[in-house]
Amino acid sequence: MQTSSGTGSATPAQVAQARTALDAWVREVVQWHFDPATGSPFWLDVAAKLDWDPRKEIRGFADLSRFGLFEDDWLRGGPVQRWVPKGLAGKPVFVFETGGTTGTPKTRVACDDFRTDYEIFSQTLPDEYFPRGSNWLMLGPSGPRRLRLSVEHLAQYRGGGISFCVDLDPRWVIKLIKKGWSEHLQAYKDHVIDQAVTILQAGHDIRCMFTTPKLLESLALRLESMGTSIRKMGITGIFSGGTEFTPQWNRFAHEELLDGAYMTPTYGNTLMGLAASAPSGPHNNYKIAYYAPQPRAVVQVVRFDDPDVVVDYGQTGRVKLTTLTKEFFVPGFLERDEGEREAPYEKYPWDGVSGVRPFHELAASTTVGVY
Repeated sequence: MQTSSGTGSATPAQVAQARTALDAWVREVVQWHFDPATGSPFWLDVAAKLDWDPRKEIRGFADLSRFGLFEDDWLRGGPVQRWVPKGLAGKPVFVFETGGTTGTPKTRVACDDFRTDYEIFSQTLPDEYFPRGSNWLMLGPSGPRRLRLSVEHLAQYRGGGISFCVDLDPRWVIKLIKKGWSEHLQAYKDHVIDQAVTILQAGHDIRCMFTTPKLLESLALRLESMGTSIRKMGITGIFSGGTEFTPQWNRFAHEELLDGAYMTPTYGNTLMGLAASAPSGPHNNYKIAYYAPQPRAVVQVVRFDDPDVVVDYGQTGRVKLTTLTKEFFVPGFLERDEGEREAPYEKYPWDGVSGVRPFHELAASTTVGVY
């Protein structure tokens, strides 16, 4: 069962303090990205076309709505250097892709953000189940995504562990699904699980793992057919994420798949980083509520017909993301997800989102592969 040091709702004072910190960070980030000496070519070009100065008029998070919605097509194609802030000139730059099942994929530049995101996330992992210095298995997508490097850094950051990974191309999985090649799809899934089992059997003393719900289920069933289990193979802690992570699946995993191993749900992507979850388990019917890593990222649940209006608590809306780091600034990005707005939590005194699932207007055209 997921546990946390927080025990309940946030107080008004905690919420106010978090909002003050967010507004201060917004001012700092906007100053950085729109300063001709430190900003990125993309945002300096935007500033040149505005009839107002963001450095003077953006005083807090609410003011970011003046930029309007961020168009995801702006992240497609190059030159990708237009996103690199001048203030980071000379630093090694990574580029990570998100999406890209059809057409030109969206890209995001990074220097240290992926490391920072996972160092922050590391603070939410209990050492009892994620022992420091342990080796990890990264059973998820490889290639031009940031997951492999991020989990590798997480293992290293948590006491010098080593991360082992598999080859997995989610774009090929989606092509197989779309073509209806079920036999090939099963063969590829078996190929991925074969790799994971081989690593677990190789004597590397792996204790921790990242994976997606679908792959976790496939691995657990394979190990069961071999007369063993995830826990018996040495895994004590798992963090997992994906739109398939429903309360129903969460309960199923705890009752049928984990055999006593600890699992924490996460909601994340290349733009946001990682949103940790509040405690879930039998006490709340395995409901999963995610909270973004403010102030570096902010998640809002907004009306379907008006993305400038946040829905009431408990109501359904589309997920809107704002990314706020010195490396990358994205205000008002509408995600391909929807969910319910959750009230601030003691450990995370800002809005959260639960019931995350594909946005209903896009769900029919969205193919969920390994996630």
